[in-house]
Amino acid sequence: MSAPTLTPTLSRKRERGQCHERAGVSAGTDGSLSTSGREGWGEGADEQFRRPIDRAWSILHTVLDPEVPALSLCDLGIVRAVHANNDGGIDVVLTPTYSGCPATEQIEHDVVAALNEAGLGPVHVSLQRAPAWTTDWISDEGRRKLREYGIAPPGPVQPGAAVPMRLVRRTPAPAVECPRCASPDTERLSAFGATACKALYRCLACREPFEHFKPL
Repeated sequence: MSAPTLTPTLSRKRERGQCHERAGVSAGTDGSLSTSGREGWGEGADEQFRRPIDRAWSILHTVLDPEVPALSLCDLGIVRAVHANNDGGIDVVLTPTYSGCPATEQIEHDVVAALNEAGLGPVHVSLQRAPAWTTDWISDEGRRKLREYGIAPPGPVQPGAAVPMRLVRRTPAPAVECPRCASPDTERLSAFGATACKALYRCLACREPFEHFKPL
């Protein structure tokens, strides 16, 4: 994951985005996931398309993020929709964590490879950049996995609140809890960890270093 391009103010509605193992789930303009089916489907056609879509969702739950391999793409909330296409294959809609994320091409490749291997091809992947991805879309399961992996999960961002992005911090940041011993007595060592979307911290209680997934 990499940090988003700095902009003066990002104001958007925050909706928890999680993968849903059902057919015709797609993202609305506010970032929420909604159900949309094929117009004119009969009952038999509906079942025909739902089965491969359900399989596709299940497979996508096993495709890991290349930069944070503790999480699947669905845990991160970047899989926004899965549809059956007219060629008998699958269309997948992804929202990158930010427009210039260097892992985007690898993620697209992994999605196509996993679904093709399951016999669900041809697979077409498209990128949807609005609404922009937010760490609020990381699932509860994903946050648990981050903590177990030794990365402090991001805190929530208030729904509808403006998020100023500054080069220099003007107010003290809230305490980041150590994912190893749960102590709030921690200090930041670097604004960047192994990837730009994480910061490097140290716990003053157990003295262990850890990374913190930045809230965006």
